[in-house]
Amino acid sequence: MSGNLRGILWITLGTLAFALNDVLVKLLGKKFGPMELAFCRYSIGLIILSPVFFQMGFAGLKTRRIGIHFVRLIIACIAQLGVFYSVIHLHLADATAIAFSRPLFTTIIAVFLLSELVSKRRWLATAAGFIGVLIMVRPGHDGFDIVTVVALLSACTFAIANILIRLMSTTEPPNRILFYYHAGGAIIFLIPTIILWQDPDGIEWALLAGIGIMTTIGMTGFIRAFSVGEANAVGPMEYVRLIYAGVLGYSIFDEFPDYWTYSGALIIIIATLYIARDEAKRKRD
Repeated sequence: MSGNLRGILWITLGTLAFALNDVLVKLLGKKFGPMELAFCRYSIGLIILSPVFFQMGFAGLKTRRIGIHFVRLIIACIAQLGVFYSVIHLHLADATAIAFSRPLFTTIIAVFLLSELVSKRRWLATAAGFIGVLIMVRPGHDGFDIVTVVALLSACTFAIANILIRLMSTTEPPNRILFYYHAGGAIIFLIPTIILWQDPDGIEWALLAGIGIMTTIGMTGFIRAFSVGEANAVGPMEYVRLIYAGVLGYSIFDEFPDYWTYSGALIIIIATLYIARDEAKRKRD
């Protein structure tokens, strides 16, 4: 089996895991808030990944860049709360499609944080992507929608967090970044969870554990996919997640996104695929 095919299988698994995680978040969101769900996401993920961290040892986990780890942690945790909040209150397909706008924000923010040069065609693709966002959310159509605003802001903040990973990657290996992210997230959300905690019943315990399990499987799938396959072959398969979201949202929550959602999402996908292709070409050159 070729590396690209294995990468496609890994990312298909990862996108399915993230889509199933969104279902769990939406189900549990009727009783638990984003902070409790975030605590489960980070703490259970930390437990699952602990064998990897123990193998690294203190020397492997030690860092001289604790400051940037802390900044990224705060930004990513804020973004995670926004994602959970939007998944709970929006249709799954809507929340997923808005999340696909992250590369659009990344293009703009990277100009300021990384001093990246962006071609005119890439700027046009970014502008087209944001037109897709406007088509999908239709500002003013149903009045001011705070949930949609939160979803867009979380996409923007996650873009910043991802750019910080680029800055850190020169000295920090991926597993070290994962350790500070999960350990820090579990610590940040521990006290709010203790204060807000409501006792789960039997099935809810399993669903809460599932959040940590699914996000860990999702991250593993993405890491494996891009390590064995080429980005331009593997990356486009991430958008299969929108199909998962549409099917799961309809079958479980009786959600049926309208024409505007899919039209806007299609424009976003085309724009971000072009941006990814342009980025790959730039790196080759």
